[in-house]
Amino acid sequence: MKKGFIKIDSQRCKGCGLCVSVCPKGRIRIAEALNLKGYHPAEFQEDEMDKKGRCNACTLCALICPDVAIEVFRE
Repeated sequence: MKKGFIKIDSQRCKGCGLCVSVCPKGRIRIAEALNLKGYHPAEFQEDEMDKKGRCNACTLCALICPDVAIEVFRE
């Protein structure tokens, strides 16, 4: 299985939650902190045991993001 990780531009994200709903691994959540625009952006949850967070780099989150705020990296 492929592995990877994602980076979310918190200043670009408006916290719509679409990426949260499509992540098959459930590794994305809405942050408690606000960005400069006053939104709660999405954030990638890293796992303590696996620093890459077990992301399989499926790209669903990046494809559905209307703000183009997510980059996917494959290893």
